[in-house]
Amino acid sequence: MIFLEYPKCTTCKKAKKWLEENNIQFDDRNITQNNPSFDELKLWYQKSKLPIKKFINTSGMKYRELSLKDKLPRMNDDEIISLLSTDGMLVKRPIIVDNDTILVGFNESLWSQTLIK
Repeated sequence: MIFLEYPKCTTCKKAKKWLEENNIQFDDRNITQNNPSFDELKLWYQKSKLPIKKFINTSGMKYRELSLKDKLPRMNDDEIISLLSTDGMLVKRPIIVDNDTILVGFNESLWSQTLIK
């Protein structure tokens, strides 16, 4: 299982603590130092069956700096994935990747249902 996070993010810290408290083994990956590639993001997007918007960090400074609120509606999925692959700060986090399980953002009840066996 891969846990993609930005270590300074409070939500990521909370999610990481939850994983540790529930004895869930994971490999940690800093999303800013090891940004997901286009191919990874495309695969995760397809496996997750989530709308592409769920992968976008809409509360980040980069989102505002690039005026993405106005640009995204005119972009197709591949263009959005390509953009996300350029900078980990554009990607919603944390992300859990475990075989066919892809979780984006921290939702404790969903994570409990999905990850605790």
